[in-house]
Amino acid sequence: MRLRRLLAGLLSLLLVCSLLSVSALAAPAGQEITILFTHDLHSHFLPQPDGEGGESGGYARLKTAIDAEKAAHPDALLVDGGDFSIGSLFQTLYTTQAAELRTMGQLGYDAVTLGNHEFDHGGTGLASMLMAAASCGETVPAIVEANYRPASDNPNQLDIQRSMAAYGVSDTMLLERGGVTFGIFGIMGEDSDDCAPTSGFTLTDRKENAQRCVDSLKEEGAQFIICLSHSGTSEKKKSSEDERLAEAVDGIDLIVSGHTHTTLEEPIVVEDTYIVSSGPYCENLGSVTFRWDGAAKTLGDYHLVPIDETLAEDPGILQTIENWKHQVSSDYLGRYGLSFDQVLTTSGYDLTTPESGVQEENSLGELVADAELWAAANLDPEPPDVTTVAVTADGVLRAPLYRGEITTSDAFDVLSMGVGADGTSGFPLVAVYLTGKELKAAMEVDASITPIMPAAQLYFSGVSYRFNTHRMFFNRVFEARLCEAPFVNGFTATGLADIDEDATYRVVADMYIGQMLGTVKGKSFGLLSLEPKMADGTPVQDLADCILRDQSGNEIKAWYALATYLASFGEQGVSGWYGAPDGRKDVSHSWNPIELVLRPNWISLVALAVIVVVILLLVLLIRRLTGGRGRRRYGGSQRRHYGGQVRRRGFRR
Repeated sequence: MRLRRLLAGLLSLLLVCSLLSVSALAAPAGQEITILFTHDLHSHFLPQPDGEGGESGGYARLKTAIDAEKAAHPDALLVDGGDFSIGSLFQTLYTTQAAELRTMGQLGYDAVTLGNHEFDHGGTGLASMLMAAASCGETVPAIVEANYRPASDNPNQLDIQRSMAAYGVSDTMLLERGGVTFGIFGIMGEDSDDCAPTSGFTLTDRKENAQRCVDSLKEEGAQFIICLSHSGTSEKKKSSEDERLAEAVDGIDLIVSGHTHTTLEEPIVVEDTYIVSSGPYCENLGSVTFRWDGAAKTLGDYHLVPIDETLAEDPGILQTIENWKHQVSSDYLGRYGLSFDQVLTTSGYDLTTPESGVQEENSLGELVADAELWAAANLDPEPPDVTTVAVTADGVLRAPLYRGEITTSDAFDVLSMGVGADGTSGFPLVAVYLTGKELKAAMEVDASITPIMPAAQLYFSGVSYRFNTHRMFFNRVFEARLCEAPFVNGFTATGLADIDEDATYRVVADMYIGQMLGTVKGKSFGLLSLEPKMADGTPVQDLADCILRDQSGNEIKAWYALATYLASFGEQGVSGWYGAPDGRKDVSHSWNPIELVLRPNWISLVALAVIVVVILLLVLLIRRLTGGRGRRRYGGSQRRHYGGQVRRRGFRR
């Protein structure tokens, strides 16, 4: 009996020990898991003025913050949610040097996903960048991307796939850290795909692929699942792609959400999934810590570390950045006769980007439009003798110009988007021709489309116009005239001339705006007719044929137009007429009835006719109903008179 009891006790002890050891292997009780994260860095290697006397961002300071967080959490992961490129002069090394990924490798990133701006150079540009990174011999972060593939009809499909394979791009990855196995995958959002029309890639179903990744990672032993999503969140639930993803997919522990440039002071929690965002442009380093027992997790800590002037700059990253700056100056800026930190002029005031959705004048937008008009007259070796107007849009203004010295780098940051036909960074200027009627339609885009699409707000040079926000949609502009360019002597109300609707005018814009002008008719359901034309009046078939070039045959980039215009101010600094609104775009919110019906177009007349018809029908209907009740009451009375007595039919005592 004693022997049997002893054996039973030993067996019980062994069973308990084995269970404890298995539990310990799964995850120690109360273990902490920390993930550091960023997104939408947009090549912001250097600190930027914050408009309040301080600075924000910069990779040398980011490295200091990362090191401090890792000192407190040695097993922390570092990940990024995409759009790590395009936004500063450093992006000009994207296809040849892969400066962004290589620097992120030095910063210690474990994994990143791709955003829409990684495709600004097209699929072939991405391929070139991946090959440059793969062959550099340095440590670079893993790239995960599960639902974005080279399109089957992409003529460069095989080359792109080879470059992705050479780098090691995969749907998912496993990463063991501190005794925990993490499963990580990447997702491209629907709006992100819409923002990458030249990617040459095909978006596949987000939810199906996310669930596939979660299931496969768990089968491979992943204990904690992280989704790096370039989809974003929004206050409007139907537009909040990552919230909808969390609702539809079971098993995601954490979503690092990029694309919408959101800063979340607290995580969004959807069932058991946490969604986090740290804001764009290296403004913050996000840190989230969970307490985890291997089955359930609870939020232990969440905070954003501001990357500002209070942080020291890491010497090693500083040296890397200086090396990149020299390479930018030699490889890209040399053809323009400029250098990275060259001072172009000064400003005594801030020129800030437009406030989203607010319809009003903006000095930075008007400065850019004036610069493009100036460049068309001064950099084009053979400008035609025709009235020219320039236009730019809210959506291409990517950075402000703060008071003080303005450098080449600052000018580039304002207009950093796009790639030219020459394959180099920066949208080139194009010149197309519109009739006066179409030119007015472009102003109507600004007046009518901006409330529903803020990035479409336009800023013109060479015209003055007025519109009322309460007027009929697509008929809000009630006055439009030509005016002298402000760089002559500042905008003035004198010298205005009427726009001849049948005449032809030359319109200068960057290539992105040129493409947008060509889509106006379709997007307005044909209510606004606008078709960019060549000088001979034939429709534009390829905007590349409309690119403006300098005497050497180089594309006149939009940022270069701004840089040279700023340099024209010299030591005197940016002219004071940009310090305040000048009245060239007069936005009225008046309910003055005369202003509301002044100069109606056919859209307003048709709408007015419909309103009149509806009112008449309502009046007739009311009269018919009212008249019917009267006849029943008096012509069909229930009373009969008999010899002075009144008898009611059907009445009984």
